[in-house]
Amino acid sequence: MTAENSATHSGPVAVKGSGHGPSGTGSPADGVRPDSRGTLLAVLGVLSFSLTFPSTAWGLESFGPWSLVALRGGLAALLAGGFLLARRVPPPERRHRGGLAVVAGGVVVGFPLLTTLALETSTTAHAAVVVGLLPLTTAAFGAVRTGRRPSRSFWLAALAGAAVVIAFAVRQSGGALSAGDLYLFGALLVCAAGYTEGGRLAREMPGWQVVGWALVGCLPLSVAGAAVALSFEPVRLSAHGVIGLVWVAAGSTFFGLYVWYRGMASIGIARASQLQLAQPVLTLVWSVLLLGEHLTPAAPLAAVAVLVCIVATQRSRA
Repeated sequence: MTAENSATHSGPVAVKGSGHGPSGTGSPADGVRPDSRGTLLAVLGVLSFSLTFPSTAWGLESFGPWSLVALRGGLAALLAGGFLLARRVPPPERRHRGGLAVVAGGVVVGFPLLTTLALETSTTAHAAVVVGLLPLTTAAFGAVRTGRRPSRSFWLAALAGAAVVIAFAVRQSGGALSAGDLYLFGALLVCAAGYTEGGRLAREMPGWQVVGWALVGCLPLSVAGAAVALSFEPVRLSAHGVIGLVWVAAGSTFFGLYVWYRGMASIGIARASQLQLAQPVLTLVWSVLLLGEHLTPAAPLAAVAVLVCIVATQRSRA
């Protein structure tokens, strides 16, 4: 996540603001506007993230929470490390390492651990309440970190969207607070900080490298954590458990963060974060399809309201 309308990079030469270059998403010959492609990448990230809670619930059928988080991080780090090695990417510069540590602590370790612990006692619908607040928190972190100030209309649309998501998710969960709420609120804060710092770094280095180095930096911790956790948490292998682990590692943690950071670097922190307003609704749909949770008739109405708010935030000017 970077400042508003910052460029991504992926080619050999960077052209600031064009969306092309070291972390860019294409060339002018593509015929695709950088903002359009950035939005598409961010949407793919949201779709990947929307499956995280149901996949985590599946993973918990086979693994304990600490084991699942450690294995998730370790497998994702191996994928990222292989990708970095194949591309012969040099180690990050010293000036980037502090930011990478924030990304690692927020989105590689903090958010997965806290949400996994929360999902031991909370339903995916209840967890969606906090996820619905993530776009606002990320936008606030981004405004402070980058010095940009979104417009009043942006904040009004964002607040309306967050209110819709919260009301819908609370209704789905029966309005009860779970014992995992503190975990979820903690996850909200650390994830927003990690998103914001990662987006800032994506202005200076390819977004996929931000994700890759953050994951690789956590590999020793993941390996040590897995060794300890697996020694005291029972493992009951099942198809659901293995699929859940594979998805949260390869889908949510590796692929999801990869496309999310590239998209965020192209269209900006605040606007990309508002696309996540759709994530709780999508998560609830996946929960019905994959976990058999009941979805009320209010879902279509909430989905339409959220999409209207997303359109409003995308059209607002900073």
